[in-house]
Amino acid sequence: MPAVRLAPVAVVVAVTSRYLGSNRSVVRPCAAFAVAVAIAGFGLDIAAVEAAVLPEDRADVLYHSYDGDNVTISGPSVLVRKSFATNFSASANYYVDKVSSASIDVVTTASPYTEERTQYSFGLDYLRDSWILSVGLTQSEERDYLANNFSIGISQDVFGDLTTISLGYSLGRDEVGRRGDPLFAEDVERQQYRLGLSQILTQNLLLGLSFETITDEGFLNNPYRSVRFVDTDSALGYSFEPEIYPRTRTSDAASMRMRYYLPYRAALHGEYRAYRDTWKINASSFEIGYTHPVQDTLILDAKVRQYSQDRADFYADLFPASQFQNFMARDKELSTFSSTTLHFGASYEFLDTWRFVERGSVSISLDFIQFDYEDFRDLREPTGVAGQEPFFNFDATVLQFFVSFWF
Repeated sequence: MPAVRLAPVAVVVAVTSRYLGSNRSVVRPCAAFAVAVAIAGFGLDIAAVEAAVLPEDRADVLYHSYDGDNVTISGPSVLVRKSFATNFSASANYYVDKVSSASIDVVTTASPYTEERTQYSFGLDYLRDSWILSVGLTQSEERDYLANNFSIGISQDVFGDLTTISLGYSLGRDEVGRRGDPLFAEDVERQQYRLGLSQILTQNLLLGLSFETITDEGFLNNPYRSVRFVDTDSALGYSFEPEIYPRTRTSDAASMRMRYYLPYRAALHGEYRAYRDTWKINASSFEIGYTHPVQDTLILDAKVRQYSQDRADFYADLFPASQFQNFMARDKELSTFSSTTLHFGASYEFLDTWRFVERGSVSISLDFIQFDYEDFRDLREPTGVAGQEPFFNFDATVLQFFVSFWF
């Protein structure tokens, strides 16, 4: 297989679903461009798949920015990874989200707000023969939310290192608060089980399969969000009351990825992911991309991604009456919607051996995302008849810029 090194893939830095909706389906709609995603590293070198090896020693500095639906999110992140004692590699990550939100959810039921979330992550990898054991700890904190996560995983190369099998488990325990209400305190427990398989099919073709199950238990909705219901005594024709969610949720997601290396060091890749959960949400996404090297120092990449989902069975934009059913939600991320993402990126190697630094690179990527909601209405444009407002849609941009050093 040709040893093609692709441009570093920026870590999926995203607006946490607590800011842009509660749907954490694994095929993320990117409105949840989000921090529940563990930041294990800012870059990946895709080269010939050989025996199990520890990640490279490196340091990364990232700046990310999101702008969409009157929500801006930005902040830095720093990652350092270093091997030691031959068989070990340790990593540490610091990550910040600064949020300013006047989204449609906020302006129709509450007041705009600003928030800052900080996250610390620590990881350790142990290599022995053809398998790697990885453990990680992550904690993130903001004024009304504390999240703690532990993860463990193991991967094993088999069949002459042509096949890699991986297993993983994560346990998260969160504490939910509410600004202005010191008596409000709820807990959430999340468990994730992962199974993965990567296979070299031919000299130029790689296949990846993965499956995961997530179970959530506890307070799963947003303490600030409300549902609306028909109220003939209101001048608007409707009123609001707090959301009520089930206290359990189980979701399953499966994906298939393929990467084909072209003779001139470029590569094509595609991915399909399917998702379903016990809230009756069914979702799928399809992605196709192309990576192209320009000489030896510049690599360009582009991709397009399409996502779509059905609504949760207890979601409605407008309920017929107050307390109409046991569970009620008006979170747009639980509605029927679709999104289309166009991604463009570039990576340039600007340094080749300087003192203790082996090489360095600078990378930038820009995503343009379009969201279209089919049963969530824009209350900022009243028509005089409740439930007849225009459907909501918006565009968003995501910018990521980072510098990497290998040593």
